[in-house]
Amino acid sequence: MNFDSADAVTISTAVRQGKASAVEVTKTALARIAARDDQLNCFTAVTAEAALADAARIDQEIAQGNNPGILAGVPFAVKNLFDITGLTTLAGSKINAENPTATQDATAVAKLKQAGAVLVGALNMDEYAYGFVTENFHYGATHNPHDLQRIAGGSSGGSAAAVAAGLVPLTLGSDTNGSIRVPAALCGVFGFKPTYGRLSRAGVALFSSSFDHIGPFARSVQDIATVFDVLQGEDDRDPICTKRPPELVLPQLKEDISDIRIALAKPAVGIANDYFTQGAELEALAAVQKVADALDVSEYVTIPEAHRARAAAFVITASEGANLHLENLRSRPQDYDPATRDRFLAGALIPGNWYLQAQRFRRWYGDRIREVFQNVDVILAPTTPISAPLIGQQTMILDGEEILVRPHLGLFTQPLSFIGLPVLSVPIQRPNDLPLGVQLIAAPYNEALILRVAAALEIKGVISAAVV
Repeated sequence: MNFDSADAVTISTAVRQGKASAVEVTKTALARIAARDDQLNCFTAVTAEAALADAARIDQEIAQGNNPGILAGVPFAVKNLFDITGLTTLAGSKINAENPTATQDATAVAKLKQAGAVLVGALNMDEYAYGFVTENFHYGATHNPHDLQRIAGGSSGGSAAAVAAGLVPLTLGSDTNGSIRVPAALCGVFGFKPTYGRLSRAGVALFSSSFDHIGPFARSVQDIATVFDVLQGEDDRDPICTKRPPELVLPQLKEDISDIRIALAKPAVGIANDYFTQGAELEALAAVQKVADALDVSEYVTIPEAHRARAAAFVITASEGANLHLENLRSRPQDYDPATRDRFLAGALIPGNWYLQAQRFRRWYGDRIREVFQNVDVILAPTTPISAPLIGQQTMILDGEEILVRPHLGLFTQPLSFIGLPVLSVPIQRPNDLPLGVQLIAAPYNEALILRVAAALEIKGVISAAVV
């Protein structure tokens, strides 16, 4: 069995049926990490000893006739802002490296372990999750497996690249303004941001508390649904985590989707351009149209005031992020990535009335989006305006205008994070070219609708994750 390209459910099935051992699978993953990560720079720590011990325990459970869990023997890794017992939680920073090691796993890490998954390490990211590129000033850039000269995206770049490179089949990341979806699109894998508060963030270093989500990266819709189901449930350690009962998605994946109303984010009749069609290369729009054609979608919706939502998102995240770092910004500014430091300093100077006005607009915008979802269930939109830029590339040309790469990779993701919508970025593979992503967007707590549509697309062969 080729563990490098197998998805998590396939691996777990083989382990539980005795066709492979958890130790064998874990050793294969560790060997691949050792062979390839010097080029990719996905990992900031590899927990080989603990991983092999956990794998041995799973094999023992199976030998004794016990159920080791739905993810038995599946190697996984997490962005280095998740607490891992015995490791220092870096959050991509130099400053955090001085902190003591974590004494308890993040809730999400613990739940995956309880389901039988085997943690093999922590993954590279933008410092304090503030960026879309994972060109980390302290720990180096993560390279895109499809082209090592290009970025993996961010801030969860190590998480996306590790799945795309076949180092592990599952990873966890966080998403504030697009930090799961952007790297998923650029690396050609699935990246899922559930509804704000749907999954526990306990034991996760936050960037902007009123925006931050966690979610999985994987190679198949089934894997995404499996992890989502495992991670659901209330958690007293996270006051934001919902009290809603879990809704298991995995059993719904093969249901008929003819009842789901799907539409494109496109201009209204008589309007030449719309936020989700402006500022994107033709290839990005073609990827969305490919999905729409496969689903026989001809309806469109206009998402109102998306440009203002993005502007307000900048104000709120910069303000909240800066507030967490005021003491260190004053006492040790030299220990930050200069780009991160400057953005935090700018956030610290945002007037309080700007922040309040942005939050007022946020409530208004949420009401308008709820109105949109009265007439549609799932909306299609590009994930990123372009495919992966080169490492170190500062600017790009969109609509004939030269603009900065770092902030504009989140052009189409930020207005959706702004009100905590669930979104899945699905991979569009392009022969002899870099992958792109398409966002499947739904109203809060409608994750099942998104994943059902994605499963139908996967069956049709329209979307797929490639291991390179």
